[in-house]
Amino acid sequence: MNEPVVPTPETPGPGNEAPNAEGPAAGLPLPPDRHTVTLTLRAAPARQGVAWVQRGFGAFMTRPLALAGLFAMFLFTGLMALLLPIVGGVLVLMSLPLVSLAFMLATQAIEHDRTPLPGVFVAPLTTDAARRFALIQLGLAYAVASFALVTVTDWLDGGTFEALQQALASDRPESRQQVDALLADPQLQTGMVVRLVLAAALAIPFWHAPALVHWGGQGVAQALFSSTLAVWRNKGAFLAYAAAWVVVVGVFMLLVNLVALAFQAPMALTAVMMPAVLMFSTAFYASLYFTFVDCFGVRAASRPSLRVVS
Repeated sequence: MNEPVVPTPETPGPGNEAPNAEGPAAGLPLPPDRHTVTLTLRAAPARQGVAWVQRGFGAFMTRPLALAGLFAMFLFTGLMALLLPIVGGVLVLMSLPLVSLAFMLATQAIEHDRTPLPGVFVAPLTTDAARRFALIQLGLAYAVASFALVTVTDWLDGGTFEALQQALASDRPESRQQVDALLADPQLQTGMVVRLVLAAALAIPFWHAPALVHWGGQGVAQALFSSTLAVWRNKGAFLAYAAAWVVVVGVFMLLVNLVALAFQAPMALTAVMMPAVLMFSTAFYASLYFTFVDCFGVRAASRPSLRVVS
């Protein structure tokens, strides 16, 4: 049975924008007005998790340059922000929930045969003050939780994870032996397991929360709770989703390594990695929209007014 988890706020919803909506500027949203959206918690079958990955790649292949450009823009902006001591890292972490929502808006645009513009990154912040403040609160909560996670895991592994990163980035001859020794360190292994578990636990409440604030008009606490409930309700689909990503990336890496070995061209592996990371990362962000749409039913009472594309 479907469970209504969201009241009907006056805001546009996913999959419902008007093709010819007019706005004050191309690519920017109009403020929400009389439009009503109802979100209903659904239970997706486990196989739907694989479909989310497929549809993420489908959206990417439909507008590869647009989506890859958006992701590259996010990376460049994040790297520039990291040049600011302390503040830069906080800003990058705070932006991650907003970035996930921006890619949902971009994928929504592609589903309606439009090309997403960079305006998707600022579109959620140009709606009403309540939603804008809730999104900022979400970003701050995510940053604080992320810093707590890093602090705890660094304490557990005694700095071995940081040492591993430095050894992997080094080109010194002894770095290989240092990497092998660190990987065999039980303290690092324990820290890695705890790091993965805590990272997954952190992702669950924030998975749908930005979209629930933006399209559902929920407050921060309600959005975090509703997201957690939705992920738990659809845990089979999310397990299949995670497994599908592991298989896709694993098979790709295996094939690339086999080709590099067959042709004795180790540099080919390096040349392929950067575009592959860009493709997989962008397809992952595009797939977030489908996880939200399938976990929450959407009904709109009138023509929505949000316009974030050309």
